[in-house]
Amino acid sequence: MTLRTAVAGGGTVSGKHLAALDDNPRTDLVAICDLDEETADDIAADWDVDAYYDTETLLDEADLDWLHVCTPVQSHLAIAKLAIEAGVPVQIEKPITETVAEFEELAAHSERHGVPVTEVHNHNFVPVMRAAMAQKRAGELGEVRGVDVVYTASSRPDDPNRGPWNFELAGGEFEEGLPHPFYLALRAAGYPRGEGDIQAMTALQDDYERDFSYDATQLQFVTDEDVLCSVQVLGDTQPVRMVLIHGSEKSLTVDLISQTLIEHDRDYKASAAARALNNVDQAVDRVAGTVQNARAVLRRKRDDTWESKRLLNPHYYQTDTEARALLGDGEMPVPLEESRWMVQLMAAVRSAADRDAGAVEENVGAAADDD
Repeated sequence: MTLRTAVAGGGTVSGKHLAALDDNPRTDLVAICDLDEETADDIAADWDVDAYYDTETLLDEADLDWLHVCTPVQSHLAIAKLAIEAGVPVQIEKPITETVAEFEELAAHSERHGVPVTEVHNHNFVPVMRAAMAQKRAGELGEVRGVDVVYTASSRPDDPNRGPWNFELAGGEFEEGLPHPFYLALRAAGYPRGEGDIQAMTALQDDYERDFSYDATQLQFVTDEDVLCSVQVLGDTQPVRMVLIHGSEKSLTVDLISQTLIEHDRDYKASAAARALNNVDQAVDRVAGTVQNARAVLRRKRDDTWESKRLLNPHYYQTDTEARALLGDGEMPVPLEESRWMVQLMAAVRSAADRDAGAVEENVGAAADDD
């Protein structure tokens, strides 16, 4: 059996979904839906599928088993609820909803109708992150004490990457990208003990023509297993994207850009020789990771099978794992609870942006009074 699948939304990110669903042997890509008829018609012609111009007609006529939602976040809840009521499982691009209240409404609707909903957390499925999580699950790190996520060179608020709808968000395009580092932190560290255990700060480091609230953020939380977690996200810098997992037996540096995994498994501060060995070990790990990545790319060029593509492409990996789950083989790879906490982290940042903006206004007002 294959899953009859459609994509709602023909914007920038839809191409990744269309490609994954077209290649996947477990899915049958049958339709594209977009409010812009010309966009829908062009994509339908490119992928040899049917074009629809509204979600209701798509759900009524296409006999779907799965819907991927790639529309602006402001429309996610309404479209997903229509699909759920039609009995069609939904995969939704990040962020899954705009607010915590919308998420809870979506989750309740999913539970009430018994129809699964998931969110795209593709960075969790890049090869190096999968390798790190495999070591964590196997207990090789010992007890995890802390996780630090550094995610720089994120988009500026005024970057038009996804379209003008992003400019309606408090952080613009920068805010649209926040789910990536946040769900990476949740996957590596675990979930916060509670909403009160999340602390966030924001900054507005550049000037923009539009009235954005922030373009940089840092947050921290404590998990229900007492793991300390911090996340720093900056825009308009040189890219550094790493997940550091600190364990009692071994720590890991997950380099998302080079796709290399660096292991810290000895006391490098014990002597001058040990400190020198630290550099050697890190160099060895980076070279080994580079060689492994090169071999994987070469295998992919020689072997154009779905399995080869799946192992290298995180979108393909998540799509395939979800398709298997919908067909009764395994569990969904992104628990809805992970999405719930991701939305909570986003809400904490927005609240911090409002608070910090208010503090700036108070300071400006006080300075004016002094003058």
